[in-house]
Amino acid sequence: MTERIPEHPPVIKPVPEHVKRPLWSVMIPSYNCSQYLIKNIQSVLEQDPGEEKMQIEVVDDFSTDTDVEALVKKIGKGRVGFYRQPENVGSLRNFETCLNRSTGHYVHLLHGDDQVKKGFYQEIERVFKAFPEAGAAFTGFTFIDEDNQPLYDNKELLEEPGLLKNWLLDIARSSFIQPPAMVVKRSVYEKLGGFFAVHYGEDWEMWVRIAAHYPVAHSPKKLALYREHQNNITSRSFLSGQSMTDIMKVVDIIQNYLPPEEKAQIKQYSKKHLSHYFAYTADKIYHVYGKPDLALMQSKRAMGMDFNSITLLYWLKMHFKIMIGYKMPRNKKWRFRPINFFR
Repeated sequence: MTERIPEHPPVIKPVPEHVKRPLWSVMIPSYNCSQYLIKNIQSVLEQDPGEEKMQIEVVDDFSTDTDVEALVKKIGKGRVGFYRQPENVGSLRNFETCLNRSTGHYVHLLHGDDQVKKGFYQEIERVFKAFPEAGAAFTGFTFIDEDNQPLYDNKELLEEPGLLKNWLLDIARSSFIQPPAMVVKRSVYEKLGGFFAVHYGEDWEMWVRIAAHYPVAHSPKKLALYREHQNNITSRSFLSGQSMTDIMKVVDIIQNYLPPEEKAQIKQYSKKHLSHYFAYTADKIYHVYGKPDLALMQSKRAMGMDFNSITLLYWLKMHFKIMIGYKMPRNKKWRFRPINFFR
């Protein structure tokens, strides 16, 4: 591995024929998230079907916050494997290592700060058995905060488990899946390769790439927990401004997977939706991170992404708040209020 961000999908090699394969590989990429890793591992062990059926392994990207190997040994009690990168290689290369070290037929990349609820693996297994043609399957999920408190749920896509219709066109418009909810057959990664191109939005690109080649199944049961906190990749990308650059690169890559007659409309749709999202989250940069100049810059870039009433409103709001030195009352907490732009 040389480049931290591969330009093309990394090769995921087939499992050698002599290796005895479990049904599941739960691969846990981690980096400086030890305060969340305990509950992460426990959430898997609570529904562990045994080592013959499930591989569980933490792949650590040279964390510096604690002795992750010792933590894994303490919590896993010998049941959870551990691999440490010899140096920090970045999230994409760490995901690549996870995929290549996996031996199961179903691969669950469960980021070290996320969790699953009891019944997750049984439900996904049932869905794959019911719809064997699916290349991937995912459940409903709930956003949680640093203290494991629920914030809000994803919007329901189906009333009962099934294959998603017109899924390529839907997922190409907007990313409304979070990684802990998604499970992909290893054979799919072997055919399509791993994550590439960007640090922010790499999962969206992958879900669209899969949808372009395979049916995707879904269960509406909310069995995955995606954590929002100030030190994850998403938050760091917001503060650096990289998130907007990366996501527009993803929008362009997605064009390669779409029918020619759908490309222009979906691209414009995505840009408008994303402009709303980044305009609104400029408020988060202002209030949660205390970075008014960055908030103003993001609102301006959102307006450049797509000029509309919402992006103009938030650009004006940032100007006004900075001008009067506005601060949110101490008894009020900034909360993301999801807005449904598509359905």
